[in-house]
Amino acid sequence: MDQTSRAAVERFVRAAAGASSVAITEAKLLSGGAVQENWLVDLEIGGGPRAGRLECVLRCDSPTAGVAISHGRSHEFALLKTVFDAGVRVPEPLWLCEDREVFGRPFFLMRRIGGTAAAHVLVKDRRLGGDRVRLAEQLGRELARIHSVRPPQPTLDFLPQYDGSPALHRVAQHRAFLDAHHTAYPALEWGLRWLERHAPARGLVTLCHGDYRTGNYMVDEHGLTGILDWEFASWSDPHEDLGWLCAKCWRFGNAAEEAGGVGAREDFYRGYEIESGRRVDRDAVRYWEVMAHTGWAVIAVQQAERHCSGEENSLMLALTGHIVPELEWEILNMTEND
Repeated sequence: MDQTSRAAVERFVRAAAGASSVAITEAKLLSGGAVQENWLVDLEIGGGPRAGRLECVLRCDSPTAGVAISHGRSHEFALLKTVFDAGVRVPEPLWLCEDREVFGRPFFLMRRIGGTAAAHVLVKDRRLGGDRVRLAEQLGRELARIHSVRPPQPTLDFLPQYDGSPALHRVAQHRAFLDAHHTAYPALEWGLRWLERHAPARGLVTLCHGDYRTGNYMVDEHGLTGILDWEFASWSDPHEDLGWLCAKCWRFGNAAEEAGGVGAREDFYRGYEIESGRRVDRDAVRYWEVMAHTGWAVIAVQQAERHCSGEENSLMLALTGHIVPELEWEILNMTEND
């Protein structure tokens, strides 16, 4: 972050926080983030209700447009505030800035939480996350709290509403992208047809995180510290989130631990059922696991296209495209007998 950007952010926070002075004492771009950028920002605030040291994360768009279906920062900020008010364990949302003159892109600041979100580390290092049975239950409980948010919600009126099956709604989104894409993916088309034929009818519809997986929550040595990354949230079948966490593609090589590579599926379910008071439909979760592999494959194609088109020169984006065959194989493996 250059000096001009630092000064602009300091002026913004001073006004937003009602402070007499604000100084950025540290600003560092964090690793990862193919869709968004995250900056570690430490503030010294003089005067006002938040006077003192404040450890934050500044979250903004990546330099290019990103994934078409992801929310912008103003919408993600509204989502974060809604679930924070609903008691979900998330970083406290602080201030939103939509003026591009400040940082070049819209951004928001949220309070920094402790721990790590590095999925490949978490699934291997048993010192992180505390007791793994308890961690899986915590993940289930937090997801149930997210699903306690139901439509209508005036603060979330930007989320599309629809009357039909959430499953068919998701199939239509993925098919629209593939139909317009320059390269055919027959295995993904097979998966979409299977999902269409087996789609559950519309039932309970709740707020869904849309990317509830290891890598999008933080843990320390004691357990869960917060849920991150709300850019794919939508109104949907709550089993979509359950299936996404349990999908094999999000276990990061630790396939035996079926709840995100960190715990047992039934421990995750138990936490969810205790908190929500609803039984998890195991067959519905399996359906949404197929959807998870299909959806992640579509996103991987989109990410690779950002690199291949010349829009953004990124080895990470290029490598993301190479996971598509593995996802296609899993889709075929899960559906071959149905």
